[in-house]
Amino acid sequence: MIFNCPGSSKFKQPKPEMVRCASCGQEVEIWSDEAETVCPNCKGRITRQSGQSCLDWCKYAKECVGEEKYNKYIKDKKGGK
Repeated sequence: MIFNCPGSSKFKQPKPEMVRCASCGQEVEIWSDEAETVCPNCKGRITRQSGQSCLDWCKYAKECVGEEKYNKYIKDKKGGK
């Protein structure tokens, strides 16, 4: 790791957040490094609305968060394809 970038902290040290399921209204936990989760109540898919991250443009992103987390982020950003 080169330095401690504040933009990558949600990937290095993920934190839980609560979001409301659009299908049933249930409060659901999603981690800051997850792009989506499944509602335990109705089994609906909950997708996090996210803008651009430093992982999208920083040339050190893969080094900063590690190859595994970087590749997962890119895969999730493309819809898991």
